[in-house]
Amino acid sequence: MSVSVRIPTILRTYTDGASEVSGEGATLREVLQKLDADFPGIGARILDETGKIRRFVNVYVGEEDVRFVDGLDTATPEGAHISVIPAVAGG
Repeated sequence: MSVSVRIPTILRTYTDGASEVSGEGATLREVLQKLDADFPGIGARILDETGKIRRFVNVYVGEEDVRFVDGLDTATPEGAHISVIPAVAGG
């Protein structure tokens, strides 16, 4: 399944400055694996050493925060928009 992945500014060094890239996979896990294969190193910035989404990274498939759906097993249908968003702290 072909999807689009929006890349935050801080990770664009991995995508040669591209703000959006194409991805493939039936689940978010598959999309992120393919993304890391196409752009080596980006996966380690999104996933921690145990393979879970980093605490301060939010990932959305469409409008759904994957933490409240099926996590890395969230379905990524054809044409889905995936957004990787670093959390912002402030006070």
